[in-house]
Amino acid sequence: MPAINQKSILTGVLFFITSVAFAQHEIFFKIKSNDKKHLADTIYVAGTFNGWVENKTPLSFSKSDSTWQLHLQNLKDDLYEFKFTRGSWGKVESKDNGFDVANHTIALTSDTVFQYNILGWKDDFPPRERKHTVSKNVSMLDSAFFMPELNRKRRIWIYLPDGYASSTRRYPVMYMHDGQNLFDEYVSGYGEWGVDECLDSLQQQTKNACIVVGIDNGPKRLNEYNPYDNERFGPGEGKAYTAFLVNQLKPFIDKHYRTLTSPQNTIIAGSSMGGVISYYAVLEYPNVFGKAGIFSPAFWVSPQMLMLTDTLGKKLTGKYFFYMGGLEGEQYMQDMKNVTEKLGQVSDALIYSQTDSEGKHSEVAWRKWFPQFYKWIMSDWTNYVIKEEDD
Repeated sequence: MPAINQKSILTGVLFFITSVAFAQHEIFFKIKSNDKKHLADTIYVAGTFNGWVENKTPLSFSKSDSTWQLHLQNLKDDLYEFKFTRGSWGKVESKDNGFDVANHTIALTSDTVFQYNILGWKDDFPPRERKHTVSKNVSMLDSAFFMPELNRKRRIWIYLPDGYASSTRRYPVMYMHDGQNLFDEYVSGYGEWGVDECLDSLQQQTKNACIVVGIDNGPKRLNEYNPYDNERFGPGEGKAYTAFLVNQLKPFIDKHYRTLTSPQNTIIAGSSMGGVISYYAVLEYPNVFGKAGIFSPAFWVSPQMLMLTDTLGKKLTGKYFFYMGGLEGEQYMQDMKNVTEKLGQVSDALIYSQTDSEGKHSEVAWRKWFPQFYKWIMSDWTNYVIKEEDD
């Protein structure tokens, strides 16, 4: 069992992942499609080697036999994850019944030819009927909460623990991004985290209850969750977004709900770009957010976060949970490691760094590890024991 102490990095590792990052390889994709309606369309690959951009790096069409081909060069030994699209996530590949397919995964160690058969396309099937899975403890706080810092509106969800209405107790608050993916399968894009079901259960087990505020993302998600300008994605709006959380949303929640307002009782959490903006928030506002859940952070979009850790990290004294899946790519893993190591060097923060060799960049993975994050972040760490779990 690893001991927990200040200014340390805790690592719960299911499998140790190694990778030699020096060799450069080529990939040859050959793709056939069963759907004859789209033979003239351009097919794209979106994955960890191009930042999951759904309409870059086109595959050139071969008219002779309904086959598309793509040649990618200068790829290092690594695990890569990807899907094929026809230019948007609404036109992503699917099973022959319209259901989602899992991400393709390859472990690249040499020049290789990969052949794939696309069974169907998502947009050729009627929307799959989804069911509402939201628990009774979740409600919509506002369908159009105004964000003056960004001059736009956003839907806000709130989870209130069992017993909130019948007690006078005050509760910690967790602010989470990508709100439509937290509670309800019906409105989620790629599946939900099951935060409400998880907390309903853990409250009974641990008695550590928490209010959760979910903020939906919008069409400018990559900008809102990035504090820095990016050549590919455009101007960063993350500074304005975090200012909205601090200056508008948190004061509103503290005024209208029974909350514990101190930093040690204020948590922020998110995944991918939501992980980036969560980490930025604790660096810029350590007097507001004292704890964070940083799942699969896309630090490659914001490389400035490492330098920001060096300059602002010394202010951090709270608890910070980092997670990365082994199938997300070696660069993602290394970027997170660089940040956690730097934070451990410059601060008195308590850091829990968790990797999972089978984990992908998906809601399924984040749902799996959310309970571990919650139990640790809400615990009295001096008495907490990490339980090793099988994948």
